[in-house]
Amino acid sequence: MSLQGKRIAILVEDDFEDPELTEPLAALRAAGAQVITVGSGTKGYYRGKRRRTTIRVDTSADKVKAADFDAIIVPGGYAPDRMRLHQPMIDLVREVHRQGKVVAAVCHGPQLLISADIVRGRRLTSWASVAIDLKNAGAHWVDEPVVRDGNLITSRRPADLPQFNAAIIEALGG
Repeated sequence: MSLQGKRIAILVEDDFEDPELTEPLAALRAAGAQVITVGSGTKGYYRGKRRRTTIRVDTSADKVKAADFDAIIVPGGYAPDRMRLHQPMIDLVREVHRQGKVVAAVCHGPQLLISADIVRGRRLTSWASVAIDLKNAGAHWVDEPVVRDGNLITSRRPADLPQFNAAIIEALGG
Protein backbone atom coordinates (compact mmCIF):
# COMPACT_ATOMS: atom_id res chain seq x y z
CA MET A 1 0.00 0.00 0.00
CA SER A 2 1.65 3.16 -1.15
CA LEU A 3 0.62 6.68 -0.30
CA GLN A 4 3.49 8.14 -2.31
CA GLY A 5 2.68 11.74 -3.19
CA LYS A 6 -0.01 12.12 -0.50
CA ARG A 7 0.32 14.98 2.01
CA ILE A 8 -1.34 14.53 5.38
CA ALA A 9 -1.63 17.01 8.23
CA ILE A 10 -1.70 15.83 11.83
CA LEU A 11 -2.92 18.52 14.19
CA VAL A 12 -0.95 18.99 17.40
CA GLU A 13 -1.62 20.78 20.69
CA ASP A 14 -0.48 20.07 24.26
CA ASP A 15 -1.80 16.97 26.02
CA PHE A 16 -2.48 14.87 22.92
CA GLU A 17 -2.94 11.16 23.66
CA ASP A 18 0.60 9.99 22.84
CA PRO A 19 -0.10 6.86 20.73
CA GLU A 20 -3.00 8.56 18.93
CA LEU A 21 -0.46 10.91 17.37
CA THR A 22 2.64 8.73 17.11
CA GLU A 23 1.03 5.57 15.70
CA PRO A 24 -0.84 7.22 12.79
CA LEU A 25 2.27 9.34 12.10
CA ALA A 26 4.44 6.21 11.85
CA ALA A 27 1.88 4.18 9.88
CA LEU A 28 1.30 6.91 7.30
CA ARG A 29 5.00 7.60 6.85
CA ALA A 30 5.62 3.86 6.49
CA ALA A 31 2.97 3.84 3.74
CA GLY A 32 4.94 6.54 1.91
CA ALA A 33 2.90 9.64 2.77
CA GLN A 34 4.44 12.98 3.60
CA VAL A 35 3.10 13.83 7.07
CA ILE A 36 3.19 17.43 8.26
CA THR A 37 2.65 18.22 11.94
CA VAL A 38 0.54 21.34 12.32
CA GLY A 39 0.38 23.14 15.66
CA SER A 40 -1.95 25.79 16.96
CA GLY A 41 0.77 28.40 16.73
CA THR A 42 1.24 28.84 20.47
CA LYS A 43 4.70 27.22 20.41
CA GLY A 44 7.07 25.03 18.43
CA TYR A 45 6.97 21.92 20.64
CA TYR A 46 4.00 20.15 22.23
CA ARG A 47 3.94 17.41 24.86
CA GLY A 48 1.74 14.37 25.04
CA LYS A 49 -0.63 13.85 27.93
CA ARG A 50 1.34 10.82 29.12
CA ARG A 51 4.60 12.83 28.84
CA ARG A 52 6.17 10.08 26.72
CA THR A 53 6.25 12.16 23.55
CA THR A 54 7.32 15.65 22.61
CA ILE A 55 6.54 16.74 19.06
CA ARG A 56 8.23 19.57 17.21
CA VAL A 57 5.69 20.87 14.72
CA ASP A 58 6.51 21.63 11.11
CA THR A 59 4.18 24.62 10.87
CA SER A 60 1.07 26.22 12.36
CA ALA A 61 -2.55 26.16 11.23
CA ASP A 62 -2.55 29.82 10.29
CA LYS A 63 0.27 29.22 7.78
CA VAL A 64 -1.28 26.38 5.76
CA LYS A 65 -4.30 25.91 3.49
CA ALA A 66 -6.64 22.97 3.03
CA ALA A 67 -5.41 22.73 -0.58
CA ASP A 68 -1.98 21.75 0.81
CA PHE A 69 -3.28 18.40 2.08
CA ASP A 70 -5.04 15.21 1.01
CA ALA A 71 -6.17 14.47 4.57
CA ILE A 72 -6.13 15.79 8.11
CA ILE A 73 -5.92 13.81 11.36
CA VAL A 74 -7.01 14.95 14.81
CA PRO A 75 -5.55 12.87 17.66
CA GLY A 76 -7.35 12.68 20.98
CA GLY A 77 -6.44 13.30 24.58
CA TYR A 78 -7.03 16.77 25.97
CA ALA A 79 -5.54 18.40 22.86
CA PRO A 80 -8.79 18.69 20.84
CA ASP A 81 -10.37 20.81 23.56
CA ARG A 82 -7.35 23.13 23.34
CA MET A 83 -7.44 23.10 19.53
CA ARG A 84 -11.03 24.38 19.62
CA LEU A 85 -9.70 27.65 21.04
CA HIS A 86 -7.74 28.35 17.84
CA GLN A 87 -9.91 29.48 14.94
CA PRO A 88 -7.28 28.62 12.28
CA MET A 89 -7.43 24.96 13.38
CA ILE A 90 -11.23 24.92 13.21
CA ASP A 91 -11.19 26.65 9.83
CA LEU A 92 -8.60 24.21 8.44
CA VAL A 93 -10.68 21.17 9.45
CA ARG A 94 -13.87 22.74 8.05
CA GLU A 95 -12.21 23.57 4.72
CA VAL A 96 -10.52 20.16 4.31
CA HIS A 97 -13.97 18.63 4.87
CA ARG A 98 -15.66 21.08 2.46
CA GLN A 99 -13.17 20.03 -0.22
CA GLY A 100 -14.23 16.39 0.30
CA LYS A 101 -10.86 15.29 1.61
CA VAL A 102 -10.34 12.77 4.40
CA VAL A 103 -10.91 14.11 7.92
CA ALA A 104 -9.98 11.53 10.56
CA ALA A 105 -10.36 11.89 14.33
CA VAL A 106 -9.81 9.51 17.21
CA CYS A 107 -10.93 9.49 20.86
CA HIS A 108 -11.68 13.11 21.84
CA GLY A 109 -10.69 14.33 18.34
CA PRO A 110 -14.33 14.65 17.21
CA GLN A 111 -14.66 17.60 19.60
CA LEU A 112 -12.80 19.64 16.98
CA LEU A 113 -15.13 18.30 14.28
CA ILE A 114 -18.07 19.57 16.35
CA SER A 115 -16.50 23.03 16.51
CA ALA A 116 -15.99 22.91 12.74
CA ASP A 117 -19.72 22.13 12.40
CA ILE A 118 -19.21 19.08 10.17
CA VAL A 119 -20.88 16.29 12.18
CA ARG A 120 -24.62 17.00 11.72
CA GLY A 121 -26.35 14.01 10.14
CA ARG A 122 -23.14 11.98 10.01
CA ARG A 123 -22.39 8.59 11.61
CA LEU A 124 -19.38 8.76 13.97
CA THR A 125 -17.70 7.16 16.95
CA SER A 126 -15.47 8.55 19.69
CA TRP A 127 -14.40 8.11 23.27
CA ALA A 128 -17.63 7.36 25.16
CA SER A 129 -17.70 10.65 27.06
CA VAL A 130 -17.78 12.59 23.76
CA ALA A 131 -20.88 10.70 22.56
CA ILE A 132 -23.35 13.12 24.15
CA ASP A 133 -21.55 16.09 22.57
CA LEU A 134 -21.73 14.45 19.14
CA LYS A 135 -25.41 13.60 19.58
CA ASN A 136 -26.16 17.16 20.70
CA ALA A 137 -24.37 18.42 17.57
CA GLY A 138 -26.65 16.26 15.39
CA ALA A 139 -24.40 13.27 14.75
CA HIS A 140 -25.46 9.63 14.94
CA TRP A 141 -23.01 8.12 17.47
CA VAL A 142 -22.16 4.40 17.43
CA ASP A 143 -19.85 2.32 19.60
CA GLU A 144 -17.62 0.70 16.97
CA PRO A 145 -13.81 0.56 16.62
CA VAL A 146 -13.77 2.58 13.39
CA VAL A 147 -16.54 4.34 11.50
CA ARG A 148 -16.25 5.72 7.98
CA ASP A 149 -19.02 7.98 6.76
CA GLY A 150 -17.99 9.44 3.43
CA ASN A 151 -14.82 11.43 3.98
CA LEU A 152 -15.09 11.29 7.81
CA ILE A 153 -13.21 8.53 9.65
CA THR A 154 -13.53 8.25 13.42
CA SER A 155 -12.27 5.86 16.06
CA ARG A 156 -12.72 5.36 19.80
CA ARG A 157 -9.42 4.76 21.58
CA PRO A 158 -5.77 3.67 21.33
CA ALA A 159 -6.68 -0.03 21.09
CA ASP A 160 -8.50 0.77 17.82
CA LEU A 161 -5.52 2.49 16.17
CA PRO A 162 -4.54 -0.41 13.85
CA GLN A 163 -8.03 -0.34 12.28
CA PHE A 164 -8.08 3.48 12.28
CA ASN A 165 -4.73 3.67 10.48
CA ALA A 166 -5.82 1.02 7.96
CA ALA A 167 -9.05 2.92 7.24
CA ILE A 168 -7.15 6.15 6.57
CA ILE A 169 -4.68 4.41 4.27
CA GLU A 170 -7.51 2.70 2.40
CA ALA A 171 -9.48 5.95 2.05
CA LEU A 172 -6.40 7.61 0.54
CA GLY A 173 -6.11 4.84 -2.02
CA GLY A 174 -3.27 2.93 -0.40
